[in-house]
Amino acid sequence: MDNAFDLVIFGGTGDLSRKKLLPALYAGYAAGRVSKGTRIFLTSRSAHAGDMVDFLTDVFAKSKPACGLEDGCLAEFANMVTVVGLALNKGGADWDAFAASLNIHKNRPVVHFLAVPPALFTSTCGLLARYKLNGEQARVVLEKPLGHDLASAQAINHDVGQYFKESQTFRIDHYLGKEAVQNLLALRFSNILFERLWSAHTIDHIQITSAEDLGVEGRAGFYEGTGAMRDMVQNHLLQLLCLVAMEPPARMDADSIRDEKLKVLKSLRPLEGAEIDKNVVRGQYGPGAVAGEAVGSYQDDLKLDAPSDTETFVALKAHIENWRWAGVPFYLRTGKRLPDRFAEIVIQFKPVPHSPHPGWDEGGLKPNRFIIRLQPEDHLALRMMVKNHGAKVEALKEVEMNLDVVADDGSRLGPYLRLILDTVRGDQSLFVHRDEVELAWRWVDRIIAHWDAKGDQPIGYQSGTWGPYQAHDLMTRDKREWFYETSKKTRQS
Repeated sequence: MDNAFDLVIFGGTGDLSRKKLLPALYAGYAAGRVSKGTRIFLTSRSAHAGDMVDFLTDVFAKSKPACGLEDGCLAEFANMVTVVGLALNKGGADWDAFAASLNIHKNRPVVHFLAVPPALFTSTCGLLARYKLNGEQARVVLEKPLGHDLASAQAINHDVGQYFKESQTFRIDHYLGKEAVQNLLALRFSNILFERLWSAHTIDHIQITSAEDLGVEGRAGFYEGTGAMRDMVQNHLLQLLCLVAMEPPARMDADSIRDEKLKVLKSLRPLEGAEIDKNVVRGQYGPGAVAGEAVGSYQDDLKLDAPSDTETFVALKAHIENWRWAGVPFYLRTGKRLPDRFAEIVIQFKPVPHSPHPGWDEGGLKPNRFIIRLQPEDHLALRMMVKNHGAKVEALKEVEMNLDVVADDGSRLGPYLRLILDTVRGDQSLFVHRDEVELAWRWVDRIIAHWDAKGDQPIGYQSGTWGPYQAHDLMTRDKREWFYETSKKTRQS
C-alpha cells in the first residue's frame, strides 16, 4: 500500500529543517518508512537554483544520519525534495504556482509544517486558506514556542482556528515522540505491577530533568527575553509531568489521553508570591569550563552591554492536588551550560519501613528508582537492592534492571519522524491540545509575572556546574537529593 504524502516545510532551509526534519525524513526513506512517491517542499525567501544532492550533502554533513549517504539513496531522496521561493506575508504568482503543484495529488495527505516564528503563523495559515490548501486532507503542524504568554497563545490558537479545524491542527512537542515516552505509557497502562505502585502510597517524589551542556549557540536572538521557563518548562517539562501523573485513559486515543493530561494541569497547585520565592530557583550561567574547555557567560555570548534578566536555568517544586499524588513533590529542572546533556524522569519510591539486615538501616539502603531517560539515548531501567553474589545474605548492593527493547531492524523511529508520520495518519495522540497549551501558560505566567514585579536578577552560576546552589537546597531542605546517573561524562552535584 502506498503511503505517499506531501510535506511542506515552511522555513524549509532554516535550522530546524536542516538539523532535525530533513535528517529524520531521509532516515525514514532509507528505512522504507517514507514512500518514494512522497514530495517534500522547502519554502524559502527565494527559489533554489543549485543541485539538490549537493544541498542535501551539505545539510547531512553536519547531522550525520545513521543510514549513511549512499549515492543511490541520496539521489533518490533528492528527487523528492523541491525548494520553493515563497513569500509568507502576501500572495501572488509564486503562490499560484505552488498551489497548482500541491493540487496535482488532491486526495493524498498534505502536511504544512510551520518551522517559522509564531508571528508568521497567522499570515501563513491565511494564505493556505486563500489558495484552498486547507482542505480535509490538510494538516498544519505548529512548532514551539506557541506564544510568549497566555494572551499570545490564545491569539495564535484563535487565528489558526479560523483556517484549520482543531482536528487538523498538530501542536508538536518532539519530547512526546521519543521511544522512552511511548514505553512509559505502555509500561504504566499495560502492567498491573506499575499501576498498583504508581501513587502517593509508594512514591516518595519524582524528578524531571532536561540538562544541556551548550549555551545559546545559534539561538541568541530567540533566547533573550524568552528564557528557560518559557522555552522548556511551559512545554517539554510540563508535558512530561502530565504523562507521568495522568490517570489511565479509557482508550489509547487522542481524546482520551488529552482528557487525562488536562486533569493533571487543572490539578497543579498554583504558585504565587512567597511560594514562588521558596519553590522556584532561576539562574543565569557565568563563565566557567565545560568538558575541560573554557566558556564565557550568557552576557558574553549575547554581547550584551547591560545586565540581562533572562534565566538560563530553572529548578522548581510543584504539587498535584488530587488523590493519587497528594503530598508527592515533583521537582523540575532545566538549564544550559551544565556539566552534561541528558533528559530523564526519575520516579523515586519510598524507603522500606524497616530493614532486617544487620548494619543496614533505612538510610543505608538506596531507594528503588524507575528511570526513564529520553536523551542522549532512550533508556528504561529499575534500580533495586539485591544480595551481593557469593556474599552473606546481609551483603547488599544496588543493581539496575534494564527494560530496554533493542531494535536493530530499522523499526525504531526518531521523534520527529514518528510525529510526522502520525500527522500524515491524522493521529493526534502525541500532540498537544490548545487547552493544554493555555493551562500550562496560565500556570507559568504567574511565576514570570512575580519575577517581573520584583525585578530581581537571576542568580549567577558557573558554567560547568549544576546551577545555583539554591537548586541543591531546594532538595536538601526536604532531605532529598538530585539524582545523577552515571554516563560517559562524570555527573556530580
